[in-house]
Amino acid sequence: MKKRTLIAIIVPVAVIAALVLYSVLSGKEKEVLLETAVQYGEFEIAVMVTGELQAIRETEIKAPSSLRSRNLRIHRVKIQDLIPEGTVVDSGDWVATLDRSEADNTLKDILDNLEKQESEYMRTKLDTTMQLRQLRDDLINLEFAMEEAEITLEQSQFEPPATIRQAEIELQKAKRAYKQARKNYGLKVRQAEAQMREAEINLSRERRSRNEMEAVLAQFDIMAPASGMVIYKKDWNGQKRTAGSEINTWDLAVATLPDLSAMISMTYVNEVDISKIKERQPVNIGVDAFPEKHFTGEVIEVANIGQQLPNTDAKVFEVRIALNERDTILRPSMTTSNEIITEVLDSVLFVPLEAVHANDSVTFVYTRDGYKQIVVLGESNENHIIVEMGLKKGEKLYLSQPDDPDSFEYRGLELIQEIKKRKAEEEKKREEDRERMRNHRKRPQNFRGRPRGGQMKKPRG
Repeated sequence: MKKRTLIAIIVPVAVIAALVLYSVLSGKEKEVLLETAVQYGEFEIAVMVTGELQAIRETEIKAPSSLRSRNLRIHRVKIQDLIPEGTVVDSGDWVATLDRSEADNTLKDILDNLEKQESEYMRTKLDTTMQLRQLRDDLINLEFAMEEAEITLEQSQFEPPATIRQAEIELQKAKRAYKQARKNYGLKVRQAEAQMREAEINLSRERRSRNEMEAVLAQFDIMAPASGMVIYKKDWNGQKRTAGSEINTWDLAVATLPDLSAMISMTYVNEVDISKIKERQPVNIGVDAFPEKHFTGEVIEVANIGQQLPNTDAKVFEVRIALNERDTILRPSMTTSNEIITEVLDSVLFVPLEAVHANDSVTFVYTRDGYKQIVVLGESNENHIIVEMGLKKGEKLYLSQPDDPDSFEYRGLELIQEIKKRKAEEEKKREEDRERMRNHRKRPQNFRGRPRGGQMKKPRG
């Protein structure tokens, strides 16, 4: 009985002791995790943006170029069927089929016009033949009339002078009528030739249209011009062309075959950060689909003109980043995380962003020795911020607010004036920028020579 009582006492005591020990150890661990030290050295300032992989070079898979022919009168055509995106094809493999509905209707119209022109050609040919035949008969009759007038004149040699004179006048009239009829006949021949030529041209045009349309219809099954991976073509609004999409005759691309050996990340930077972005700046690139993969790159192009993306209010600028490395896992349209290094500072003090706190007027940190140290801050990146005044290298800080913050006294009150001075300068600069923008909006715009909306500096968006 005593043994059971002793066990009943010892077990709860052991459990309580274990819990106390665990709480002490975990508290110490937590305390260690919440501390950091002021670091000194090189500091990278970066702009973080999301992008999308694209190939620098690509081969377009196009609908027949003869769709642009004026004779065919086809303005739009739909994609009836399209190979799945990402399919690897060889040269000559089937990629897409175009909808024949509008083309078939156009062909019917062309055949109707062709039949009409054939009838018109035959009618013109018969009319001109009959007309010229009649004119030739008239010429023969006039020639006979002229010969009769000559005979009459010869037989009137022994007649009175008035009769002779009348015979001479009749001969002259017959000759003049014959001569005029011959001229008219030449004009009628040329007129008939022109009418026949016009009928032949109209007939040839319709025959050519028929031949063109039949040749185009034979190409409505579109084949790959080269080997590669099929990527759907994007319209101006960013929508991909799929089965059911319409293509215009001025842009006949159905899909593309990108060159995966040279990739870029196409990204958009907001108007606040674009002034920091320059060509040839280094970039650290991550691919969301493969978090373990890391690549490097370089800014190769920055747009001079901003644009407004759909469903957004802010203006953005297109930035193109070339990847330095090649990898077979990279595919167009993959999402990338781009860290553009805009500036690298040497020999500066910096701390984690979590260690910095602020109230209405000052920024400060909690030091390990029990103070709220006021600090003057500089540039920051995604994780750290520069401390220009108030701390020393290696000084211990708390990463988060301690349990009893009111027990920490302020230190470095003399830095408050510097903080206020910098805030006033920043506010003055912002006001100057706002005033400059207001003046720019009031200034009359010269629309002559104005760039087209959304047009940017692109290798040739």
